Amino acid sequence: MTAPTTKPEQTAARPGSLRRYLLLGILVPVGVLVIVNTFSLYQQALSAVNTAYDRTLLASAKSIGEQLDVSGYDEQSELRVTVPYAALEAFEADNQSRLFYRVSSLNGEMVSGFPQLPFWRGSIKPKPAYSALVDFYDDIFEGEAVRVAVLLQPVVSASGRAMAVIQVAETLELRTTLAQKILFDTLWRQALLLAVIALVAVIVVQRATRPVRRLSAELQARPANDLTPISAADAPRELLPLVEATNQVMRRLDNLLSNQKRFVRDAAHQLRTPLAVLKVQVQSALRGDMEAREALSDISQTVDRATLLANQMLALAKVEQLRQQADLQAMNLADVVREVALDLAPLMADRELDFDIETMPANVLAHEWMLGELCRNLLHNAIKHCPVGGPLSVRLVTDNTQLALTVSDSGPGISSELAARLFQPFSAGNVREGSGLGLAICHDIVLALGGTISLENRVDQGRISGLDATVRLPLIHQ
Repeated sequence: MTAPTTKPEQTAARPGSLRRYLLLGILVPVGVLVIVNTFSLYQQALSAVNTAYDRTLLASAKSIGEQLDVSGYDEQSELRVTVPYAALEAFEADNQSRLFYRVSSLNGEMVSGFPQLPFWRGSIKPKPAYSALVDFYDDIFEGEAVRVAVLLQPVVSASGRAMAVIQVAETLELRTTLAQKILFDTLWRQALLLAVIALVAVIVVQRATRPVRRLSAELQARPANDLTPISAADAPRELLPLVEATNQVMRRLDNLLSNQKRFVRDAAHQLRTPLAVLKVQVQSALRGDMEAREALSDISQTVDRATLLANQMLALAKVEQLRQQADLQAMNLADVVREVALDLAPLMADRELDFDIETMPANVLAHEWMLGELCRNLLHNAIKHCPVGGPLSVRLVTDNTQLALTVSDSGPGISSELAARLFQPFSAGNVREGSGLGLAICHDIVLALGGTISLENRVDQGRISGLDATVRLPLIHQ
């Protein structure tokens, strides 16, 4: 059997460097602009070179035209010219280029010069650039590229009149050499400019990213449990949103860790007592200190209190967990209240309470478990404090902006001292009947939903007739 092959782990792509992005964002556009500018400068310089050397060709043609003579008129004319080659040497530059010429009649008849030079078959532009009948074009002569100037020169003498076609061709060595020199001069200047811009960009980017590196170093040097806000008073304005967002995350993490620590501390402290009581009751039952039925009854009560305590502590932790999530949805609180009241109906019937409920549609943005836990704790707490056969009412009303859920019991009320700390965990009015977490859970749920909760004694004819627990939450319209 062959061993199963495992696929190589794909390495995640490393994120790009901010410094590299900035440098590329600066240097690439500048480099493209430099290249375009270099090409444009080269074309302009080459055009100026061609214009200058075309003028030299025209001067050569005019020099030849001064040597022309004619006898006869028009078609019967006969052109004569004597052009020593030395007359053209003045227009050759550093022996790098060579000149060739041809003098012809208007119909192409050869008069003087190089017969291998093709006769001009072009036309004169309507608006020539010079005050003469001249044309310029590129051609091939004896296998070499040449630049040709054509001059239509009128020739007049005492014995005749005619039109001569003078062609002067020049090889391109000098033009090519000068064009290359212009190109290289332009390139090294632009390269120097690009190097200077790159150096400045590197320095600027280095200085601009210095606060980022400083903040990174500060965070890496922190202990693992240090969640204090980042102090970046001298950070650039562009970094302040990032710093503030990071501080908000740290505050949320600190709050989350604090709640976890509190949960572990409270769980260890609160569960220790019922477990110790349960152990004592079991040992007492084993020794025969009490009857089995009585011992089992005490053990059952202790287990019930421990179960209630554990469930409420888990509910308190779940409230904080749901607060960190954003999966809230619109819910009708009236439906939740009536459903919870139906679930708790057996408890009301057991105490023979006179229950009354009045609701209206009230939509609130919340989590389903939160609303259920809120209503369950409020109503269960009210049922527990109502005397047997007493009244219990639930009223849900709304206005334009908020809803108000009021649970009214007929119990003895609470003192002002107890009211100040009753929303704190483990602050029960009667430690034998509860764990002191029900109202703390309600308080945390209401805060998570952006509302308020209050406890007020209801006074009737000068005496306390019960307690009103009122929750106010923001109302949403659908």
